[in-house]
Amino acid sequence: MKQPEHPAPSAVRREAVVFDLDGTLVDSLPLVLRAFSHALEPFGPRPTMDLFAHLGGPPERIFANLLGGERHVPAALERLGDFNRDHHHLIRPFDGVHLFLDELRGRGRTLAIWTGRDRETTLELLRVHGLGGYFAAVVCGDDFATHKPDPEGLRDVLRQVGRAPAEALFVGDADVDVLGGVACGVDTVLIRHAREVALTVQAQAWRTVGSPYEAYELLLQHLA
Repeated sequence: MKQPEHPAPSAVRREAVVFDLDGTLVDSLPLVLRAFSHALEPFGPRPTMDLFAHLGGPPERIFANLLGGERHVPAALERLGDFNRDHHHLIRPFDGVHLFLDELRGRGRTLAIWTGRDRETTLELLRVHGLGGYFAAVVCGDDFATHKPDPEGLRDVLRQVGRAPAEALFVGDADVDVLGGVACGVDTVLIRHAREVALTVQAQAWRTVGSPYEAYELLLQHLA
């Protein structure tokens, strides 16, 4: 099967790097899947990891989509909160994240986050793992009424750091990350983990890699 052709590298210096959080900087997706499964168990179908490739936004939006309405969303959110309080300590940054971010910052890059996770748990994760000081802007899933792949959040990140789309790269692990980046005019690195990604999505990614570590290496090579 012919692989999609990627756009030529930009001649503009990439001054800013924007990151998704879950599955990109922190190893949380297996735990998030367990949390969603626990939350939805009495009410609907068991979610799979592919869910996170296609849906963006806070849990209440995802739950409403999965459950076909709002009826059971409050109870599911309560179950989700209970699970997260008991297991939140199990989420860890990927190995080497601090050194990687230190290196990018040392090369003069401005770093930011655009995540679908809510602000409260995002800031708590960044605080617990000593990551908060790296980022000049943090935009979360409950900051706007819109959600990935709508580019409003990414546009706000760029506004906060004072950079044009061509001066930034975005790194994420979901189809909605790629689509949101494209809609904003920001080249996006897609981390696919072990899942199959549609060629239509791969064709829109600036680069597709298999793991967060490959993404870190790619950025260090490209952002000399």
